[in-house]
Amino acid sequence: MTAMLSRKTQKTLFFSDEEAVLWETFSENSKLVRSSRCETDMHEQERLITLNESLPFEGFPVVPLPTRLPALDMPLRKAIESRVSLREMILQPMSLMHCGALLHFGYGVKRAGGGLFGRSFRVVPSAGALYPLEIFVHAKAVEGLTQGLYHYNPPKHHLRLLKIGDLSEQISEALVQNAIPFRASVIVFIAAMFERTVIKYGNRGYRFVMLEAGHVAQNINLVSESLGLGCLNIGGFFDHDIDRLLGLDGLGQTSIYMIAVGGHRHSHSLHSRRRVRRTQHVNTD
Repeated sequence: MTAMLSRKTQKTLFFSDEEAVLWETFSENSKLVRSSRCETDMHEQERLITLNESLPFEGFPVVPLPTRLPALDMPLRKAIESRVSLREMILQPMSLMHCGALLHFGYGVKRAGGGLFGRSFRVVPSAGALYPLEIFVHAKAVEGLTQGLYHYNPPKHHLRLLKIGDLSEQISEALVQNAIPFRASVIVFIAAMFERTVIKYGNRGYRFVMLEAGHVAQNINLVSESLGLGCLNIGGFFDHDIDRLLGLDGLGQTSIYMIAVGGHRHSHSLHSRRRVRRTQHVNTD
């Protein structure tokens, strides 16, 4: 009887037998086999050309980000080994320079032009250099930024202000662990524009999009550690709620990952003076 109740409770908390089949179906259908068509036809190439390199959000206020970025002096090994999932963040003001560093080293441009159809290369690997992700930021405590929701444009290295105000309460209601937004200086949302990748790679492209989100998140985690900040990666959110917050349709465009960044007790101050250098590859031309 106990075993039966345990099994029933487990199904209720996680998934039913019918839902469990979906991952198996997807795994099988997204496998690459020798008969798979790997070439991109002319129609697909024409469609790829028309896709935005980054969502434009024309008409929304532009906030330039500093092109001078902090030197990331922490040895890579130390950053990797020191990284933890920080659940007890301290809300502290973050400098705009540090915010810009998180975004640039997370998904920014490292070399302008030269990619597919003359597009820029980013700091993470991307299948076909198609870069299907969009980055949104909720700024709760960033010096020089009005509280609100922003979109990051990597080629131009600027933000656009989409919604004004502290949205912590709204974000909290969309999370399984809902205390996080009140303690994070910023929350980074990673959203997928699936068409950019699946138009070329089909079902397997869905895998590539998810892998790319992991690359971005790890970069942000390591940069945060180097800057003395704490990170918490968030997958426990109600997708439809976050999609509505970001203005996504929830089908071809959807939220897939979140990263909260803030202070922790054992870090140096977020205001500490750090040597800066001009980063030549932050190209906004």
